[in-house]
Amino acid sequence: MPKTKSRKISAGTHDEKSAEYQRGMAEIRKQLGPMADSYIRNIKALAPEFAWVNVTFPFAELYTRDVIDLKTRELCTVAALTVQGFSLPELKLHIKAALRCGASRAEVAEIITQMIAYCGFPAATNALMTMKAAFDELDSTAKSGKKKAMSRKRRT
Repeated sequence: MPKTKSRKISAGTHDEKSAEYQRGMAEIRKQLGPMADSYIRNIKALAPEFAWVNVTFPFAELYTRDVIDLKTRELCTVAALTVQGFSLPELKLHIKAALRCGASRAEVAEIITQMIAYCGFPAATNALMTMKAAFDELDSTAKSGKKKAMSRKRRT
């Protein structure tokens, strides 16, 4: 078999000002909200190529297609990550994204429940506990935001 030459990619090879990257970042911000930039920055600090691919492939290429809506895409992602059974941090991220894209908490719970038939109770239970953690974090953030708003209102 002929030996193939591997392509080396050095840091800085990718233009973060490119339309492709900017489209991906716009999409990831839409889905992850305020945490999008820090999420990508943390990945980039560990592996710049991984961060580039994470922005440009799923977010610039897949999530921007117009065949199905973002809510449906995120619910499919929740189902896939539930069935994997080991991607719990990513599952939590995508549960929050599904909610940002219009899914209800009941719809997320139903998707995870449906996956029992495909991944079994242990993986679905882990997904359910991850869902609870995501909901708890969102509720805590919302309560904190309300307290801050009330505090500002009292000062004025």
